[in-house]
Amino acid sequence: MDRMRIDKWLWAARFYKTRSLAVDEIDKGRVAVNGADAKPAREVKVGDTVALRREGITRTVIVKGLSGVRGPAPVAQQLYEETPESIQERARAAEQRRYASEPALTIEHGRPTKRGRRDLDAARGWGDRWSASIDDESDPPKR
Repeated sequence: MDRMRIDKWLWAARFYKTRSLAVDEIDKGRVAVNGADAKPAREVKVGDTVALRREGITRTVIVKGLSGVRGPAPVAQQLYEETPESIQERARAAEQRRYASEPALTIEHGRPTKRGRRDLDAARGWGDRWSASIDDESDPPKR
């Protein structure tokens, strides 16, 4: 076997869990072979360069082997070699994620607690009123 479909190779190399996921990603334009956008039936051979965009990071790998079956991860890692530029970019992205602020800390407004709701009502001046409508103060609320 000297050539293989790109979707099958991506599945065998364990970049995607299923071939249908690989096809979806290829159709979305997230996979390029030798600098050109690929289609699922595009054939790859040893020596081709494959660029994958996942989670905002582009991985560039060189095809080192072909396999028609999906084997264990150590065997799958022998099917490709990642370029040094790609390794540096992934390391830099990991470092940026590590130093980024915690997403939960950016939430300033959320559902108030019972105590917070009482404080908000008191600050708005609702007092004993039971609705937001403008009532005449001489008219007591009807219950």
